[in-house]
Amino acid sequence: MAIIVMGTVFVDIKGFPYDTYLPTGRNSGWVETVHGGVGRNVAEDIANIGLHSVLLSLVDDTAAGKEVLGRLQDHQVDTRYMLTRPDGMGIWLAVFDNTGDLAGSISKRPVTMPIADLMDEKGDEIFKDADSIVIEIDMEEEIIERVFQYAARYHIPVYALVSNMVIASQRRDFLQRTDCFVCNLQEAELLFVDDLSHFAPEELADDLYRRITHASIPSMIITLGSEGAVYASLDGERGYYPPETVNVRDTSGAGDAFCAGAAAGLTCGKSMREAVEIGTRLAASVITISESTCPRFKPQELGLVVL
Repeated sequence: MAIIVMGTVFVDIKGFPYDTYLPTGRNSGWVETVHGGVGRNVAEDIANIGLHSVLLSLVDDTAAGKEVLGRLQDHQVDTRYMLTRPDGMGIWLAVFDNTGDLAGSISKRPVTMPIADLMDEKGDEIFKDADSIVIEIDMEEEIIERVFQYAARYHIPVYALVSNMVIASQRRDFLQRTDCFVCNLQEAELLFVDDLSHFAPEELADDLYRRITHASIPSMIITLGSEGAVYASLDGERGYYPPETVNVRDTSGAGDAFCAGAAAGLTCGKSMREAVEIGTRLAASVITISESTCPRFKPQELGLVVL
């Protein structure tokens, strides 16, 4: 079984206050640098639960880039299609408050167009034996279009997530070609141009089914942070899944871990509810630590059967 992951690699610089965070003040605290990026996080999460994860992305031609590749390989991520280019990685500068929630951030995105050239050269080799594809839907349009072409050629399901919803909201036609789109509540509000915060979770699941029916999106999952997640598909499956109660240290990477778990579950033939349960467990495991990816699990711990 192989899951192809396509997205970005970032270096995350995170600041944490010792005491109550003051948005306009000078806050004493500590700073950590960790490997991040939506694509990188998802690929490592999938590998950490014992599935074959293949990452298509870029790293810098620097010592930091070599370090990122080394860690991915240590976590059993297949990096044979990784490209090394100047400025191949992004940077995310983030500050968290004393509850572990993100207080503010600035990011520098890398240019990922070299991946399109890689697919032109080796696309059939990369995708012909894949069981699913997980992609950042806000990558360059030329890349996304190529992905859907290979997915159609080899009958591969495509699961999408997003790092910049402003870009992704302009690509509703791409979302209609995914098998499942995973996002958070704020991203869903941008997509549907509506305030969804007044819905109770169970009501939101029914509302989501109505919205994806009108938008022709095959299925969708909305994560609600500490409120859990809702899901719906055009075949009528929909519902709400509650959160796991844990002590929160750092919420970054939780959405990526959730998507990795949900995509892994769907790839292994689980129902949407079962896939959401796996995603919820992985997200809960991430927010208790400062790393951006989940600890290592055996597939059977999550109810996954790897053939």
